[in-house]
Amino acid sequence: MTTILVIQERLIALGYKPGTADGIDGPKTREAVKAFQRDKGVTADGKVGPVTHTLLFETETRSAAASTSAAAVIEKQAKATRKIVEIIVHCTATPERRDYSLETIRKWHLERGWNDIGYHYVVHPDGVIEAGRPEAKVGSHVAGHNSGTLGIVYVGGVAADGKTPKDTRTAAQKAALLDLAKALIAKYPAIKKVTGHNQYAAKACPSFDVRRDPLGALV
Repeated sequence: MTTILVIQERLIALGYKPGTADGIDGPKTREAVKAFQRDKGVTADGKVGPVTHTLLFETETRSAAASTSAAAVIEKQAKATRKIVEIIVHCTATPERRDYSLETIRKWHLERGWNDIGYHYVVHPDGVIEAGRPEAKVGSHVAGHNSGTLGIVYVGGVAADGKTPKDTRTAAQKAALLDLAKALIAKYPAIKKVTGHNQYAAKACPSFDVRRDPLGALV
């Protein structure tokens, strides 16, 4: 049986606020569970039953390619033969505190008529990184700027209302994005800049200014 402490730590990793991870099933923990349940569209009773438990720990069923270590994910990817000069950062434009699987994002893109997920890497709220489209293949993430770039995306970017742009990155996501960008720069020394989608299109994505973020100062 999963302990309250583990559940609290999981909620914190996903951006919820159960208070101090102390192993006590108190009011703050129950409210955090309810918030999570509401976001997932299940009965918000504050109890971690079988359904809620599965939703809380669904990332444990991710592929073996998923990791919180960028190096561990990237080393499994064949190096692109085309010249990579830039990393472009995106958001999924989905509500804060909700996670979406790589396969769900891939499905969205396939429904648009694309042949795969458009991004090369996906970063989840708990900091887990998953490889999307192979680095060796040109992405589909910024019109006119795909051939010499790699697209990375964090899950989120919109407030709970589902429409207001918001930098929803968790601390784990921020750390993972930096780790990922650094690892890619080490792999592709020709990379000269890290930018945001909104620098090339009239979009809020990634819902923050990369130029004013530690990401933008990496190169």
